Amino acid sequence: MKRTGDLKLMQELNRYLILDVIRKSGPISRVKIAERVGVSPTTVTSAVNDLIEEGFVEEIGSGESSFHGGRKPILLRFCPNNYFLVCVSISNSAIVLGESNLDAEISSKQVYPMNGSLGEAIVEKMLNALEDFLSRYTDLTRCIGISIVAPGIIDATQGLLLYNTKLYLHNVDVKGIVEERFGLNVWFDNDANALVLAERDLGQAQSTDNVLFVTIGDGIGAGAIVNGSVFRGSKGGAGEFGHITIDRNGIRCECGNAGCLENYVSWPSIYAKIYASIVRGIPTVISDLIQGDLNRITPEVYLTALEQHDKVATEILEETADYLATGLVTLTNMFNPSAIILGGELFQGNHYFLERVSEQVLKNALNILNDDLIIRFTSLGEDDKLLGAAAVALNDVFHFSLSA
Repeated sequence: MKRTGDLKLMQELNRYLILDVIRKSGPISRVKIAERVGVSPTTVTSAVNDLIEEGFVEEIGSGESSFHGGRKPILLRFCPNNYFLVCVSISNSAIVLGESNLDAEISSKQVYPMNGSLGEAIVEKMLNALEDFLSRYTDLTRCIGISIVAPGIIDATQGLLLYNTKLYLHNVDVKGIVEERFGLNVWFDNDANALVLAERDLGQAQSTDNVLFVTIGDGIGAGAIVNGSVFRGSKGGAGEFGHITIDRNGIRCECGNAGCLENYVSWPSIYAKIYASIVRGIPTVISDLIQGDLNRITPEVYLTALEQHDKVATEILEETADYLATGLVTLTNMFNPSAIILGGELFQGNHYFLERVSEQVLKNALNILNDDLIIRFTSLGEDDKLLGAAAVALNDVFHFSLSA
């Protein structure tokens, strides 16, 4: 005889499986759902009635009968717009908030510049940004929660930001703080982990069980899906790709080590090379673009120089690509991925950069591991981290398992 707890768990599992089938395969009939999930029509009817009442599913009319003259089945479809999710992306430069429906479609967003905030001031800025963003809603009963992503070592299970050197944050209970302030469900995860989930669930790596996502910006990080699951490590720090050592006698890193990859493949390292070139009097179109003001050196200026085939900008790109490829060879040999996705704004769409990185990885990684390896840019677009935040929450909400 099944215990009450066992029965409730099985009912909940069936409900999630049924909803997942409707999301992915709708419009679909109750009979087809029962066949797909392998449960009785009675079980499907009970779960569907609850889902309709809660607004996750709706009936949309009749389908074709399986038998000539037979009763036409009622079709069901998922209702992604009856509920919404608030997505939050924290970076060194800004806090970005957006609204997503349950299909991870971003309908609105707001950017709150960081303006140099560090440490506890960042937490306060995030709370104020959420207060402002949520004030536009008269009814939050349709909000399933707040999903937050940030760089750093994060314990996603507990919702703790354990360590971030650039933001000066250490052991911050982000999930607890936000839940206490707003009374909503909260998810909190590393941004690279969120991005690799988004690529797997929403982007070009769908149905890929072994994929790496590498993001290049103010720092460099990686998210990995290994055998279908996000690989986190024992303390959530498995994606600290930027802190692998490529030169023991190299540049001192803020983490305390020397020669970390991040100091050779990131915007600060590119900025330093541009700065040094201009100070040394090396001819570059960047000098004209900034009109002599070194404070005006930005990623946008650098990208403009690349578009104009500036020699200094191109040489920096080549050096950056070579260092990145060195790191990716290590990841390829360690994880044997079927795909590596490159994200971040710095080199998106620059096919020369992608070709140079790909060529060296395919040349230098173990041959047996790179035969079918695909290296490409992200498909997620400018709202990538908001989509990542959405993927974290929706993956939890719609991918129920017995171990959850």
